[in-house]
Amino acid sequence: MPQRRRLVLASTSPYRKALLERFGLAFEVAAPHTDERPLGGESPEETSLRLAALKAQAVRAAHRDALIIGSDQVATSNGRRLDKPGDHANAMRQLKALSGKSADFHTAVALLDAANGSVQTRVVPCRVHFRALDDARIEQYLQKEKPYDCAGSAKAEGLGIALIARIETEDPTSLIGLPLIALTEMLERAGLPVL
Repeated sequence: MPQRRRLVLASTSPYRKALLERFGLAFEVAAPHTDERPLGGESPEETSLRLAALKAQAVRAAHRDALIIGSDQVATSNGRRLDKPGDHANAMRQLKALSGKSADFHTAVALLDAANGSVQTRVVPCRVHFRALDDARIEQYLQKEKPYDCAGSAKAEGLGIALIARIETEDPTSLIGLPLIALTEMLERAGLPVL
């Protein structure tokens, strides 16, 4: 049966694109161009929810008949935000600080029906417990994977899993950046079932 609705992913993240490809649905990718800075007084959950919906809205004008997916992730540890490290030195500092500790990843997904403006949103939390990491292990990992575009500096879908002791979540894809279990339910409610 042919797909009845156009689907758009409002993200340039290769990780979110790879996750959405698991569904086997045809979709387009659109860059949302949004200001991702948190607002004063916003909790991590509120920031991720607002930005997920904002990203979907940002591409609505060009995709008036589509279902648009927006997603955002805010990571924190000990009340401090974990941004993408950007380079080796920052990743080293981030992983040293996370050694033996935990980090919380608040991943939001929004599904906007551009035709009528209705939007579904959900935040899926994930707590990652890191192993005790010495400098040599961190250095070896960073040399092999170079996770400079990942908050927390560890790609759980890759070799970064070796740095992790335990993950607590209802949806493991939320850690990578797009909660597919929640999205499956949203798409079904919007009339585009995955199966």
